Amino acid sequence: MDRPLEPTHSERDDLLSELLKPLRLTGVFDSRWHLRAPWAIEGDAEQSCAVLHFITEGGCWVTGEDQTPIELRAGDLAVFPTGTAHRLADRPDRRGVSLAAMLPERRPGTSGEIRIEGEGPVSRMLCAGLHYDASAATGLYKALPWALVLDGSQVDREPLLRDTLRLLATTDRPVGPGDRLITLRAFEMALVLALRPLLRELAGNPSALPVLSHPGISRAMVIIATRFAEPWTIESLAREVGMSRSAFTAAFRDLVGEAPARHLTGRRMQEAARLLGETSLPQSAVPERVGYQSTVGFHLAFRKWYGMTPGEYRSKGASAA
Repeated sequence: MDRPLEPTHSERDDLLSELLKPLRLTGVFDSRWHLRAPWAIEGDAEQSCAVLHFITEGGCWVTGEDQTPIELRAGDLAVFPTGTAHRLADRPDRRGVSLAAMLPERRPGTSGEIRIEGEGPVSRMLCAGLHYDASAATGLYKALPWALVLDGSQVDREPLLRDTLRLLATTDRPVGPGDRLITLRAFEMALVLALRPLLRELAGNPSALPVLSHPGISRAMVIIATRFAEPWTIESLAREVGMSRSAFTAAFRDLVGEAPARHLTGRRMQEAARLLGETSLPQSAVPERVGYQSTVGFHLAFRKWYGMTPGEYRSKGASAA
């Protein structure tokens, strides 16, 4: 039990694939920024919200607390998976005004615009807050680096991502019936298209996402992601990856950010919500499909996780549609 079993190449790919599955977005606030130096805008931390900045002209610096400043140029895309507070400015040492002062109303489903008229170089960008269901955010997703950047050449190598971002950045994109839903899904697609090459890079640099460098925990993550319907216990998971229960639990919590039991429950609840919201599978068949032998146990776990019963969740989804 001293040597964790190495995950196979396909299992490593499966782990990255799980991270590539986009969180189901519940709303988007997007804005276009037209800036002439000097300027600086301070953004607060966003809860249950990924943030992206796509530079269409000029450039800027991104700084975060205790982080090395990042320079962005035209064509670059920066993604903040968990909405970490950061500042954008024409110089890394410049302090500025809060985003809340510039855009006091940032309700999902709406758009905004920021203009700052100085005498220096011009920068333009598309910025968006991508709101997602917090209950669907796994510990692995939360463990992603505070900022992920694709430079212009990398964006160009992803033509669907590039063209989607350019369309979203235009001020005269089509408006009509279903526009809000189309915009939501376009940003959702942009997020997963951006994460794909970024996570490819992380796979080549495990220190950026330490769970990838631990064979036992990364293998357990794949098992939970793909075999959640099996009757796992912490003991059986630990045995499956060749670790003792205590070592497995400690390493999992340290690398993933939550206990293995909670992570397994979260994956099961995520799939249960998908089955209830996106399929016509009878509600009585859902518990077994997500690893629960007891309907009562599933009902209690679902209510604790989502704050409503499975039936209420399905009814809410039907009424929203």
